[in-house]
Amino acid sequence: MDTQGMDTMSHAGVDGVAVRNPTGGGGAAIAAPAAGASAADDTDAERGPSLLEQYLTADFPWYGLDAGWDGRRWLASVCAGREGLEYGTLGHGDAPSRRPGVPTPRKFVSVVTVPQRDRRRSGDGAGMLEATSMASAASVAGVALLGDSWPWDLERELRQEWMDQQTHLAWELADNLEGDGWTGLAIPVNGVPNRFRYRESEYGWVLAGQAAGVYLGLYGRGVSAYGLGLALLPDLKAYEG
Repeated sequence: MDTQGMDTMSHAGVDGVAVRNPTGGGGAAIAAPAAGASAADDTDAERGPSLLEQYLTADFPWYGLDAGWDGRRWLASVCAGREGLEYGTLGHGDAPSRRPGVPTPRKFVSVVTVPQRDRRRSGDGAGMLEATSMASAASVAGVALLGDSWPWDLERELRQEWMDQQTHLAWELADNLEGDGWTGLAIPVNGVPNRFRYRESEYGWVLAGQAAGVYLGLYGRGVSAYGLGLALLPDLKAYEG
């Protein structure tokens, strides 16, 4: 799945590596202290910045569900590029602590914030990254929804084939936001109705839109997209728990 994640980031016009909340399940591994290391050796510098600290380095604003959402909020993941954050996701509802396909699948909404960036050189200088767009947000959200629907009941090779097929389908859909697979849906952003593109699948739903300086992607399952609202977040205190 990691390979697909990197392909998705390149396809979306971003360049980096995702760092996820280790309590959320399915995230990037956290290196354990070497054998024999003492607690005194485990300094902040050795651990590196916390996930919250990485969110706070962003040069773009964060968006999440507005005050109408009274459920749990949590830090999900950021995509760290060579020159800073490329995008990040904030979670709402059940954290991904259970395997997909269990009898009681989780109910959640995730909000992806992608900064608006022009076409630019990749971090390694080897090529150019396309400008970010609503398609970028739709691509990241669509593939993330698939990651939460990983088919554990299939054999390993079939699982990867499924992920490959579904990922390319998500890319194609993201590249054609005016196509038949999408409909329009008005979602309030800071209290003002904003037009989003919306699609449903057997795995959940995806929304793509924009706000000042950013593109927004939402994905969820078990929670209706109708009636949701988004807001610019003055801070991330509500997500620290």
